[in-house]
Amino acid sequence: MKYRALMTLALILTTSPAFAAGDAEAGGKLFTKTCGGCHSIGEGARGGFGPELNGIIGRPAGTTTDYQYSDAMKNSGVVWTRDKLAAYIEAPKKVVSGTRMIFWGISDQEKIENILAYLETFQPK
Repeated sequence: MKYRALMTLALILTTSPAFAAGDAEAGGKLFTKTCGGCHSIGEGARGGFGPELNGIIGRPAGTTTDYQYSDAMKNSGVVWTRDKLAAYIEAPKKVVSGTRMIFWGISDQEKIENILAYLETFQPK
């Protein structure tokens, strides 16, 4: 009986949608509340207190032309992959020591995945 219960649980976990893909709609709401004060995204986005985030995944850190980055960010050598962004959202100063970004981070992995799903909707097609 225990074997059957374990197999059922394993089947559920491997066939149901995991939050790893994230919920872009929930991520959009969270982005607006948590990130939108400094960052813009979408049509007409531009740098403000932080750089605009259109096409962030795959972009080298510190390279948009409408934002003045810290030397730490410009010289970090970071390319923003999904995993690197997840780590940055969780603990910015651990990923880029010396960043000027004033943000404590988000420890909830589901929220991070949702924000990433939202950011992915603004990748070039």
